[in-house]
Amino acid sequence: MVDRNARSGDNVWQWLFGAGEERLSQFAEEVIGNPRVREALTAAFRRAARTKGQVDRNMETILAALNLPTRRDFDKLYAKVEALQGSLVNLSIKLDRLAAAQAAKAAPAAKPRRSGTKKGRPRKGADQGSAKG
Repeated sequence: MVDRNARSGDNVWQWLFGAGEERLSQFAEEVIGNPRVREALTAAFRRAARTKGQVDRNMETILAALNLPTRRDFDKLYAKVEALQGSLVNLSIKLDRLAAAQAAKAAPAAKPRRSGTKKGRPRKGADQGSAKG
């Protein structure tokens, strides 16, 4: 019985919630459809945007007077740091290529020339003469 009452309570709650959503969406459509409300909202958003612009300009002036960086200053600095980082990466790549090219040129010159004897092995006949006598 408790289980059945709980389920019907959930159903009632879902029904009320669904009905509330439908009513709310109908109300929103009617309000937005009204030209006066639409004009008032548009004017309010324009005033808000204008006010935000004024606040931003005033804040930049205050920060400049206090010799503090603004968001724009940080953005400019960030762009410069990114450009420098890209240049450093390019220089690093070029240096790696240059080092590899120099190593490739030095490798053939570093090879020793072959002589008649090999290291660690005596010449033929050198050991034989001293071993007999």
